[in-house]
Amino acid sequence: MKLISWNVNGLRAIVQKGDFMNFFEASDADFFCLQETKLQEGQIELELPGYFQYWNYAVKKGYSGTAIFAKHQPISVAYGIGIEAHDMEGRVITLEYPEFYLVTCYTPNAQNELARLDYRMQWEDDFRAYLLKLDAVKPVILCGDLNVAHKEIDLKNPKTNRRNAGFTDEERGKMTELLAAGFTDTFRYFYPDTEQIYSWWSYRFKAREKNAGWRIDYFITSASIDNKLIGAKIHTDIYGSDHCPVELETEHNL
Repeated sequence: MKLISWNVNGLRAIVQKGDFMNFFEASDADFFCLQETKLQEGQIELELPGYFQYWNYAVKKGYSGTAIFAKHQPISVAYGIGIEAHDMEGRVITLEYPEFYLVTCYTPNAQNELARLDYRMQWEDDFRAYLLKLDAVKPVILCGDLNVAHKEIDLKNPKTNRRNAGFTDEERGKMTELLAAGFTDTFRYFYPDTEQIYSWWSYRFKAREKNAGWRIDYFITSASIDNKLIGAKIHTDIYGSDHCPVELETEHNL
């Protein structure tokens, strides 16, 4: 089973450029998950033969938003995590299948001067509780832009970014808590010491050209299915967004 996750930073723009459909068709994934779609219902019509489409839109226009395109119809679909304070921004979709839950997530950014860090901490605790509730029923495959570089190896300039959003001790600590609760960072599972592989680069300062990036896009899975993991990739050669797609392959059959 092949899964792709991509923060497209505005789906309409990336579709118009042609970058999205080219990669979507070439990847032929069982599941294709998007974050930061930045649109409302009816603002785009995607012809994706063979795929079921699931969308979660933010109340605020042109903001946030997630989607999952799935070759296989799920048992059930849930939007959000069941907490109204968190569910206005279209950040989470959960599909249930016989052997697992698939969750895509666009984690709130702590923002400039860490204006939203307190909210982010509450989100982290509530979202972890949501994942653990699912994991008590069956294994979880979580993907998305989780807006944190976990370790120093996960970004180009750790020292100068120490108190910046996405690399605070608080955010990194929450990722440590999640993994300690029984989850696996699949890229590090296969590549524990690989350096200079990132999934996001600022549009400023020619960051992508210099590979001054961050690894903030993940596939996180229940540790109970470590034996089903086949491989993980970060598609650093795919352009169109300030993020590149990430991939996971597992032994699940649908």
